[in-house]
Amino acid sequence: MWFDWNFQNLSVWEVLSLIFLITSIAIAIIVVLEKRSPFKTAAWIMVLVLLPVIGLVFYLIFGQEYRKNKIFSRRGLKALGKYRNLTNRQLRNLQQKEFQLPAELENYRKLISLLLNNSHAILTSGNSVKILNNGKKAIDAIFAALERARHHIHLEYYIIEDDKTGNRLKEILIRKRKEGVQVRVIIDDVGSWSLGKRYIHELKENGVELYPFMEVRFPRLTGKVNYRNHRKIVIVDGDTGFTGGINIADRYIYGNEKVGFWRDTNIQIEGNAVAFLQVIFAADWFFVKGENLIGKDYFRPFTDDPGIPVQISASGPDSDWDSIAQAFFTAITCARREIIIVTPYLMPTASLLTALKTAALGGIDVRIVIPGKSDALLP
Repeated sequence: MWFDWNFQNLSVWEVLSLIFLITSIAIAIIVVLEKRSPFKTAAWIMVLVLLPVIGLVFYLIFGQEYRKNKIFSRRGLKALGKYRNLTNRQLRNLQQKEFQLPAELENYRKLISLLLNNSHAILTSGNSVKILNNGKKAIDAIFAALERARHHIHLEYYIIEDDKTGNRLKEILIRKRKEGVQVRVIIDDVGSWSLGKRYIHELKENGVELYPFMEVRFPRLTGKVNYRNHRKIVIVDGDTGFTGGINIADRYIYGNEKVGFWRDTNIQIEGNAVAFLQVIFAADWFFVKGENLIGKDYFRPFTDDPGIPVQISASGPDSDWDSIAQAFFTAITCARREIIIVTPYLMPTASLLTALKTAALGGIDVRIVIPGKSDALLP
């Protein structure tokens, strides 16, 4: 024999160390072979090397992605079918130059095609769009729209807190439900972990349907902890929608002691594009409850009204592609004069960083705005 393995002379700790070493090497190989970004791959390998025991435990709980296709199955979801047919038709017409783009969008034909391909994002017309550039403007506009609701209210948030702003929301939702309006809410189970049982019970007791996204309960931690829903979506009666970076919490209006005034942005959309916010919500609602939301009450017929062209793209662990990252890269390459990026967190991938450097070296005016004080440890 080439090797004479004599485990009988090894101590318990030596055997455990050997098992741990073999397991760590195997996991490191798995991490390298998985389809992750280089940043994530390097980060997990560093964790495994620098924090051997804790890193292994963290990876087993937070790092595994091998079941996401099964976890995020959309089999049986009806809301997507109609719009995927529209997507294919529009993409075909765009590629064959049968689809006439407004002159100001002709330079972005490649970006429009990309979003049609990677996230079924139809280019819609007939929209009005309003930029809400701070928390007070956004929350006031959202609450005013909720007050006007006559048929349904759909909310999807990463964070809802049991504070002054959160309780204003709760009061409106309960009152509208008593008026006969359908109210559906999705919260992220980790982002809204501080939302107390009493708050949730009060909503449910008054007829509001509320479901957590990817519920996490100790001690049954699994790889699901790693899949979080950071979407912030509001849809009212299928014709008014909001999305952006603002959650439902006091700090988005009043700031906090650490960072001071909280500068964030939402947009308010009215028109045909709201149907695609509804598709995103309907897909997530199907995931958390198994209920299909279909029909004209939720998806209004498209109009031919003039207005701002809008595409809405969503990206996440349920996506086949890194839709938004691809959109950023393509938008950068389409730029002719300037690129302005405003973001609370700046951790660009190598490809995005190269695209920005290349644009700047090519004479494009590239400007990046980040907070002077961040609420996170990383920039």
